[in-house]
Amino acid sequence: MPFSKDFRVAIIGGGMCGLACAVALSRAGIQVDIYESASKFGEVGAGVGLGPNALRALDALGLMEAIMTKADQSTPTLRSFRFLSELPGHETIYDYPASERDVGLGIHRAAFLDALVGLIDPQTTHFNARCTAITPPSVSGSSRSVISFSDGTTAEADVIIGADGIRSVVRDAVIEGSGLKRLAFTNTVAYRALLPNESVKLSGVKTDLSERPACFVGVNKHIITFPIRNGQTINVVVFCTDRSLPVGSVEVPRDKWVVPATEQEILDVYNDSGPDVKTLLSLIQKPSKWSIHCVSPPLETYTKGNVVLVGDAAHGMCPHLGAGVGQGFEDVLVICQLLSHPDTNLTNIQSVLQAYDAVRRPRANMILERSTWAGELYESLQEGDSSSVIEQLRTELVDLWDPVWHHDIQADIGIAVQQLKEEGAFK
Repeated sequence: MPFSKDFRVAIIGGGMCGLACAVALSRAGIQVDIYESASKFGEVGAGVGLGPNALRALDALGLMEAIMTKADQSTPTLRSFRFLSELPGHETIYDYPASERDVGLGIHRAAFLDALVGLIDPQTTHFNARCTAITPPSVSGSSRSVISFSDGTTAEADVIIGADGIRSVVRDAVIEGSGLKRLAFTNTVAYRALLPNESVKLSGVKTDLSERPACFVGVNKHIITFPIRNGQTINVVVFCTDRSLPVGSVEVPRDKWVVPATEQEILDVYNDSGPDVKTLLSLIQKPSKWSIHCVSPPLETYTKGNVVLVGDAAHGMCPHLGAGVGQGFEDVLVICQLLSHPDTNLTNIQSVLQAYDAVRRPRANMILERSTWAGELYESLQEGDSSSVIEQLRTELVDLWDPVWHHDIQADIGIAVQQLKEEGAFK
């Protein structure tokens, strides 16, 4: 079957955003190749929560039916957070209201990938392909950009989409510098665990964690829980932050971003907590410790020439709004809609990518910064009498997710198309 476009797309990275992008572009008749550094598709991490905006983007990409066949729940459900104090008494700080449109989905990352792998032509997938550099046509002498891989091989493409995560190599080609230098350690570490809900209940934890997400707010620390696998498993992420140091002042070696931790290490950090928190944390076995990084400062552009960034490669952010992957899916929707537009062709690719940047960068960078601010809110309790702090926190938490969940991404696509028409790139 002939392709619908006169250009070839290379997607660097076969994670959640990379695969979603590949499926959507392939279905639009665009020639796509996926280059994944690992020997198979896989995601680091456990459960992921998808908010209303993420689900709308996935639905517009035509992927929701496939995803729901692998999801832990039969249908998206309301996922509004409860905020409680992690201190003794576990005072309810705020019960976030949600309307019927505010449904979300908890899914294991591996299950998400499994849902999309079957939709990909295996011949377009290239494993053990770790990108090391991208050479533009002006330097390569080719009509296309050249992608270099760690094994010495190369590939060419007319459009390169960097979906290679927070430690993106493709980012280097966009900002002309080391991608790692645009990353900052946030001085926050996270301990991750999956706990059977039955064990949580039998342990004596009184707070019901099987129905809705919860945030235990603390003093320079907080805990996020949300149910996956139809409430049978509780995804637990335990955060703590050293606020005595400026963000970015400590450099964590790349091979130390994720390391094993001890159970006692977590208990020591939360030794002043209330009974539910202490009991919950006592159930964690063989935890992993993650050093949380973000793109800082935010990028001034997501594109250069025929290279464009999506997901964490563009705006890797703190996880405190659960918004990172949703912003990635919004990226994917916009770039796929623009690349598959009837007026897009090889001659106007750069203009199309710039239109993508014009609508995506301001929004995603705003969510990036808002995510950092949310983490500060969750860790803003004070020792002793914190009643005034709690009242202020309640005020700040109102409409916390409104800019994330209720944005009109289709309107952004319309703005990008209108920009291209006004520039003369589109008819």
